[in-house]
Amino acid sequence: METKMQTRKLGNSGLEVSAMGLGCMGMSFAYGSAPAKREMVALIRAAVEKGVNFFDTAEAYGPFTNEELVGEALTPFRNEVIIATKFGFKIEDGKQVGVDSRPEHIKEVAEASLKRLKVDVIDLFYQHRVDPDVPIEDVAGAVRDLIQQGKVKHFGLSEAGVNTIRRAHAVQPITALQSEYSLWTRNPEEIVLPTLEELGIGFVPFSPLGRGFLTGKMNENTTFGSTDFRNTLPRFTPEALKANQSLIDLLQQVAKQKNATTAQIALAWLLAQKPWIVPIPGTTKLNRLEENIGAAVIELTPGDLRDIEEAASKIKIEGTRYPEYMEKGTGL
Repeated sequence: METKMQTRKLGNSGLEVSAMGLGCMGMSFAYGSAPAKREMVALIRAAVEKGVNFFDTAEAYGPFTNEELVGEALTPFRNEVIIATKFGFKIEDGKQVGVDSRPEHIKEVAEASLKRLKVDVIDLFYQHRVDPDVPIEDVAGAVRDLIQQGKVKHFGLSEAGVNTIRRAHAVQPITALQSEYSLWTRNPEEIVLPTLEELGIGFVPFSPLGRGFLTGKMNENTTFGSTDFRNTLPRFTPEALKANQSLIDLLQQVAKQKNATTAQIALAWLLAQKPWIVPIPGTTKLNRLEENIGAAVIELTPGDLRDIEEAASKIKIEGTRYPEYMEKGTGL
């Protein structure tokens, strides 16, 4: 018998979602050629049947095709699911060319996203990346207008620093911050997580499995297809994959004790950090979806967490998250 999916609240907002969400980006682009649309519609619907009610997309994924896919897949379940999407990139001729969070642009994106998602209201609308040319107060104000008009329910930020978070939150309360966080990307722990806790903001880690690395299915001989985004990432060079393997060895030891997979331990570790953290692992395969969902019921004891912490603290992760040109705010 399947266990019922637990739910979590994103901070003080009252927005309740399944403990494990589903990141949909890879169903349309970024990790090699996209699978057939009908297969991905079936996968998203299978996720709903298995208790997932929190789906993550963005206009920039594709661009546009991912929102259309998510909209089509979730039409039959509209009242049962929470769809998060994002604004803030400038898209020209089907390509992402910098950022644009001017208020009038945010409002145009909202209208277009509503149509592609086939919904009357966007549940959670994130600024995809901070725009250095637009004061964050203006961004928060534009989303507040959309909330007052009934077109958006909740406001979110992605990869924002604490000053930006505080300034935005003062104008329009933020429901969630979405940033990269996993056992091999732990930068949010220092000041971001304490700030979110103080302000009552939920946290949605993207790439919670380290873009596949934390599944334990890669080594220095792993190669990626020519259109795979990971070819450009410093952490996926053969040298880095080899150097970072000790983190996988650690996860595998814990996984054996728990009768779980490496990926499940990586996800269970995230869930154990705070009750208001909701990871959104992406996948294009049903067996992986089931595996990821299974992580929500794995209990890591304080002892397990101490062991992981102690071993992880001795491992130096090789390679930056993004190449330098992407670190400046255009990474996905």
